[in-house]
Amino acid sequence: MRGRKRKNRYIDADHSGVCFKPCGVQKAGLQTVVLYEDEMEAVRLADFEGLYQQECSDRMGISRTTFSRLIESARKKISDALVNGKALVIKMNGGNGHHSPDSYDNK
Repeated sequence: MRGRKRKNRYIDADHSGVCFKPCGVQKAGLQTVVLYEDEMEAVRLADFEGLYQQECSDRMGISRTTFSRLIESARKKISDALVNGKALVIKMNGGNGHHSPDSYDNK
């Protein structure tokens, strides 16, 4: 039996297809950490925009507890890539994120 269906998340920017890697090392020889678009959006809102978690969750259309799990997962993945010299690849969520320039009606 599977868990509850994932709620769609509103993502303001297209983060897919972006990759970061250590300088001077070919990507082919690196371990890869996958950061999903909703995790990247959580980092953008909380860390770059400096918003509180409740406002971030409202903008993404998810609960605050779900946002808290997303940002914790994202920060762990980013720190793993930085500390251990891994490539960081941002990928789409598989249909759970919606891109729209006006997706945040309450900006």
